[in-house]
Amino acid sequence: MDWLPWSLMLLSLACDSHAFYVPGVAPINFHQNDPVEIKAVKLTSSRTQLPYEYYSLPFCQPSKITYKAENLGEVLRGDRIVNTPFQVLMNSEKKCEVLCSQSNKPVTLTVEQSRLVAERITEDYYVHLIADNLPVATRLELYSNREGDDKKKEKDVQFEHGYRLGFTDVNKIYLHNHLSFILYYHREDLEEDQEHTYRVVRFEVIPQSIRLEDIKADEKSSCTLPEGTSSSPQEIDPTKENQLYFTYSVHWEESDIKWASRWDTYLTMSDVQIHWFSIINSVVVVFFLSGILSMIIIRTLRKDIANYNKEDDIEDTMEESGWKLVHGDVFRPPQYPMILSSLLGSGIQLFCMILIVIFVAMLGMLSPSSRGALMTTACFLFMFMGVFGGFSAGRLYRTLKGHRWKKGAFCTATLYPGVVFGICFVLNCFIWGKHSSGAVPFPTMVALLCMWFGISLPLVYLGYYFGFRKQPYDNPVRTNQIPRQIPEQRWYMNRFVGILMAGILPFGAMFIELFFIFSAIWENQFYYLFGFLFLVFIILVVSCSQISIVMVYFQLCAEDYRWWWRNFLVSGGSAFYVLVYAIFYFVNKLDIVEFIPSLLYFGYTALMVLSFWLLTGTIGFYAAYMFVRKIYAAVKID
Repeated sequence: MDWLPWSLMLLSLACDSHAFYVPGVAPINFHQNDPVEIKAVKLTSSRTQLPYEYYSLPFCQPSKITYKAENLGEVLRGDRIVNTPFQVLMNSEKKCEVLCSQSNKPVTLTVEQSRLVAERITEDYYVHLIADNLPVATRLELYSNREGDDKKKEKDVQFEHGYRLGFTDVNKIYLHNHLSFILYYHREDLEEDQEHTYRVVRFEVIPQSIRLEDIKADEKSSCTLPEGTSSSPQEIDPTKENQLYFTYSVHWEESDIKWASRWDTYLTMSDVQIHWFSIINSVVVVFFLSGILSMIIIRTLRKDIANYNKEDDIEDTMEESGWKLVHGDVFRPPQYPMILSSLLGSGIQLFCMILIVIFVAMLGMLSPSSRGALMTTACFLFMFMGVFGGFSAGRLYRTLKGHRWKKGAFCTATLYPGVVFGICFVLNCFIWGKHSSGAVPFPTMVALLCMWFGISLPLVYLGYYFGFRKQPYDNPVRTNQIPRQIPEQRWYMNRFVGILMAGILPFGAMFIELFFIFSAIWENQFYYLFGFLFLVFIILVVSCSQISIVMVYFQLCAEDYRWWWRNFLVSGGSAFYVLVYAIFYFVNKLDIVEFIPSLLYFGYTALMVLSFWLLTGTIGFYAAYMFVRKIYAAVKID
């Protein structure tokens, strides 16, 4: 496995020259008055979850519009990076300049354009720009609520991604038509007689709304802004044409922040202490589970095995109830072995993909500065991990007395990916209907299908072929010809009760990280705490394995040998709590009211829950299978 990160790095570099990019490796040096290009990424809103490209609104356009070539991850995220008419020169101030002004005439928005702008403002849309690949941020100064003199109150500075398109006040809609760019540069130390070079280390904006009458523009596209707060904001009336100026100013400041640390502003927005609290909380959960395992199960098992192995007490033992009584049925193949092995194969595929992605991201190779790299890498990795998923599914299918390996391989390659593709295609049709940039273009969809059937499917078949030919798992006891009758089970052995019991502890180990992941997905935040996420993932694997062993032991003690499917379902019980948390997050944290955004939220949440169930169910199943083989190998069976 040592070659995988390097081969993936080369592959992703072939797809996009900036995909794997460690921050601090490739800075761009600017000289005095060099042009610094301002590009637009997209418009986003946490209320609609529908991104739009920048020129979907009537902003000023350059003479030639040029879109950046995007990688797979950027297309799936809805990024459409395009040039803008802002003219910014390194370390060169601009007091006020008018955009797209012809002969000192203001821009006129038609009724249709005015209505669209007003609609986007009421939907809380943010505009995302980049300068030297650094996203724009709006500074928010919050005062701490401490008692004492107002002058001594501490300011808490936070940054908001992008800037608000506009605002509403007393049923009136106002557009931010003036942007004050504040760019920070770091001056590089050079030898004597060399020209100074500069590097952009922060990109801030102060959006303002200034009405047409208060802006004085001349024929050279320069303008004068009103002093102080005497001006009125630029109102957008959606029922008529609106005239306005689009203006901007540029201010440069020197900064001590070095180029390698310039992303810290965006990545340290959340409190690190709560993540440590989450880790400690998770470790306590794991120790609690380990205590249950060591004190109850291991002690009980030793006692059970010692009793079962006393030859003179065989007759007494046979009269007792316990897990030894089902030794002739515990490895009886379950119903639908092909579907079970296919789902577990997809679970192995997901497990390998997630483990490598989190590990590589933890090393800093998937920086947010290389947009879309995380999603691109995840897609390609899932395709290539098909060989491991196929191998594990094929070997398990043969162990479960399966014979139709070709059909089993096809099922493994298409069952879970087919569900994901089907849901995404339906959701994509709704996004297409809204003309959002979040809709995956048809050529990209064809490319994904080609990757699925051209890369993933052959690799799954290859792995399945070798897995099916390999020696099946060695079960320590023979299976009886006649199945044993299962006694009536207690209420707490019900499958749904088992899901509730088994899911609570693994979910408790990771729910704090889940909040930050949800914020990153649904509220356009950056998530870069992959070190914490890697620790939480390891804790999740351990806790799922432990709880699965506990549940299968209690089931076998109740003389119920139908553990294959039940353990797979119960081990993924934490996915049920993820679903409940997603509903809670939707109701309490998001302000989504329309049908299509709600459909998108619950559609993508369903995919997350399904994937999480496959992942945790697979981890628990293999832990339980190893445990069952171990305990039945330890007792003497006549």
